[in-house]
Amino acid sequence: MSVMRPIRETIPLDEARQLLDAAITPVGRVERVSLDDADGRVLAADLAAAADVPPFDRAAMDGYAVRAEDTFGAGRTEPRALRIVEKVLTGQVPVLPIGPRECSEIATGAPMPAGADAVVMVEETERGDGAEVRILTPVYPRQNVGRRGADLKAGDTIARAGDLVNPSRVGALAATGLVEVPVFARPRVAILSTGNEIVSPGTRLEAGQIYDINRYTLAAIVRRHGGVPVPHATVPDTLAELDAAVDACLAEDMLVFSGGSSVGERDLILDLIRHKGEVVFHGIAVKPGKPTAFGRIGGKPVLGMPGYPTSCLSNAYMLLAPMLRRLAHLPAFHPQTLTLPLAQRIVSTTGRHQFYTVRIVDGEAVPAFKASGDITSMSLADGFIEIPAQTDIVEKGELVEVKLL
Repeated sequence: MSVMRPIRETIPLDEARQLLDAAITPVGRVERVSLDDADGRVLAADLAAAADVPPFDRAAMDGYAVRAEDTFGAGRTEPRALRIVEKVLTGQVPVLPIGPRECSEIATGAPMPAGADAVVMVEETERGDGAEVRILTPVYPRQNVGRRGADLKAGDTIARAGDLVNPSRVGALAATGLVEVPVFARPRVAILSTGNEIVSPGTRLEAGQIYDINRYTLAAIVRRHGGVPVPHATVPDTLAELDAAVDACLAEDMLVFSGGSSVGERDLILDLIRHKGEVVFHGIAVKPGKPTAFGRIGGKPVLGMPGYPTSCLSNAYMLLAPMLRRLAHLPAFHPQTLTLPLAQRIVSTTGRHQFYTVRIVDGEAVPAFKASGDITSMSLADGFIEIPAQTDIVEKGELVEVKLL
């Protein structure tokens, strides 16, 4: 006769986080992606400018390219008259050099003609008859000129390995003419739901069955934190099918399963992990999410999440997301927080670190938690508060830190 196997010991949340962090080795695979797809990726190599940016001296204002010395002493009562020899628009190359008392009409961004060393902006000039312009203010050498290489010089480092590509870095990479960049591959995460009662949405529910929620919430967490979810078909609680499913999942960088880590007599997957590798811990002193397990098979991390949807998703935020970001070389995630008064008293479970979901209503944090099996405990919430293990009561009106989901 089979017997129930309770979780006899739990470990503190901080210890679980330390064990998970120590077990993660960031993905070493490298791939090349187009600049269009580089935002949000992590560079796998230092990148240097292949050429000067800008590649030529250019006008920083619409106006006239001049020799600065020809403008000295100019004023509105005593303008300096210069002869316009050419008009240079952006994308054009100047043909004529600038000699004494000469200038070229020039557009912002256009290359500076030879002999010119400054630009008088058009607002400080008066156009005369024909090819004459009167300069109403002096300029000094290099004024209103963007110098070649002022932004980047050939050989300058644009970005380094480990840098997260953001829109401004995309711009710097584009400025040097790059069309693709080397980045670390996104970690591939196998997602496995277990249980005889779990069926995929879109199929007809039979008596005693429920739709698979965790496959979708876990996949969303994986995508949001730098990974590629690889969902597998739901597996019944039979040893042969679980064994084959786990082997298939181990083709990826990490396996996350839900269900099969509680206290039931049919929880076979932990026995499989022990047989194939090791179980590092089973049970964390948190609420919700106590029946969480972590192990390794062939060096690959295997995270066992509770079957209850709220417990599963709560621990996905707390444990899976940091693991994914470390795997993906991404910086730690820091959720936006608000400090608000609590709308009503909360009685917590002493000895377990509690994540309590709340809604924000009229500037107060209103408790939203229903039960571990109710996904609306999370879906209708704006964020959560953390209640330390040694705290049993949080009073109405007490200021709490709400971490936004």
